[in-house]
Amino acid sequence: MTVDTLMNFVPITPELFLLVMACTTLLLAAFVRPNSQACYFLSQLSLILTAVLVVHTFFVSDQGMTVTAFHDMFVFDYLAMLLKVTAIVVVFFSLLYSRSYNADRPMSQHEYHVLALLSTLGMMLLISAHGLLTMYLGLELFSLPLYAMVAMRRDSFRSVEAGMKYFVISAVGSGLLLYGFSFLFGVTGSLTLTDIAHHIAGAYASHDALLLIALVFSVAGIAFKLGVVPFQMWVPDVYDGAPTSATLFVAAAPKLAAFALMFRLLTHAMSALQAEWQVLLIVIAVLSMLLGNFSALVQTSIKRLFAYSSIAHMGYMLLGLIAGTSLGYTAALFYVISYAIMTAAGFGVILLMNRQGVDINELDDLKGLSTRSPWLAFIMLLVMFSMAGVPPLLGFIAKVQLLEALVQVHLIWLVVVTLLMSVVGVFYYLRIVQRMYFEEPVTEEKIHYRLDTGVGISLNGLLMLFLGIFPDALYVLATHAISG
Repeated sequence: MTVDTLMNFVPITPELFLLVMACTTLLLAAFVRPNSQACYFLSQLSLILTAVLVVHTFFVSDQGMTVTAFHDMFVFDYLAMLLKVTAIVVVFFSLLYSRSYNADRPMSQHEYHVLALLSTLGMMLLISAHGLLTMYLGLELFSLPLYAMVAMRRDSFRSVEAGMKYFVISAVGSGLLLYGFSFLFGVTGSLTLTDIAHHIAGAYASHDALLLIALVFSVAGIAFKLGVVPFQMWVPDVYDGAPTSATLFVAAAPKLAAFALMFRLLTHAMSALQAEWQVLLIVIAVLSMLLGNFSALVQTSIKRLFAYSSIAHMGYMLLGLIAGTSLGYTAALFYVISYAIMTAAGFGVILLMNRQGVDINELDDLKGLSTRSPWLAFIMLLVMFSMAGVPPLLGFIAKVQLLEALVQVHLIWLVVVTLLMSVVGVFYYLRIVQRMYFEEPVTEEKIHYRLDTGVGISLNGLLMLFLGIFPDALYVLATHAISG
């Protein structure tokens, strides 16, 4: 094996390590009791070591510069490092919050952790994908375990139904994306984003119809994964039917990988088609904000409310890409990271409220939470205010940056629409706060949870407040990631 071949494996060291640990966890599951926590602890240790390895590999690879491998099909740059570490941290907290929930229900705990590690591996591969082949492989690797996680409760018809819906509809999305990729490859004769970008920039006029077809199908495929209009039909049913631990996993970290896919494909490979994909994204973003916010107004299920909220939030995130500037891309990256943090905290509170035999699903289940658990109510208050964009929380800063990017490119009408939709969003977020603080609880039973989960949810919640007051640290990281 030559030195150049060995150097190809340096950037993917974290992925290789996580793959080995996922296989080790799977083997361990065959030798421990069903109620053992060994697989949980090994999974968490694997995630911590993988995150450390990601940072270490980045800074020892040409002093932190962009590194490519496997004939430019895999890239390890500042953006990949930031998104991988964020995804791993979000997955770590997701498993932490899910520990008691999974143990109290007829679910295969060991398989859940193996699937979580494999899905995380797929996210990491997708985040670093720099070619059509690695993009599709990463997408399928992180998606396939999610189907099984959603249908993990085999005793629940709704869980199995949600898993089937997620599988079938995601298969359609993957087919659309692959169809778009086939057109891209057919026109350009290359699988790498760099070569595709050069070909499109030099020969756009002669292949404009085929490239537009490739663009439309590719954006449609990614829109399925983001869960935005008009490809959002799976989101409410999957969020509502899946076990809450799986809902948290689906709702948070995968959005980071989907953002990386869309950002690299549109801004790296199809930058010459910016005027065309901006129009597509404007339509998708406006419809997502409208449908997401107005549908959330009438929800009585907390998970369905979060589902429609996620559709609206992904619409907000697209505004940064629509701006088409470095400031806009930075704002979009900042927003998707902020959303992952907020979502993890929100579902974390719901998971900690669950107890054996009782699932928290309705908004009325949150009544009087301030008397049953003042601290959890305060964390949920931070989540709701942050998602609504109330200062000085993280969500406020994220929205301001998006609006600033739109103003810079004179899309004032889109700023007005975004502000109006944000006002609509405030209403249903305040409904949750009203139930927690101004209504009598349905039960006087106090909420008890493990010390480690209590520390985790506290750090998660206070992080929204800290980054809202001091956003410079995250913003500088996002700026460096976009600027390369």
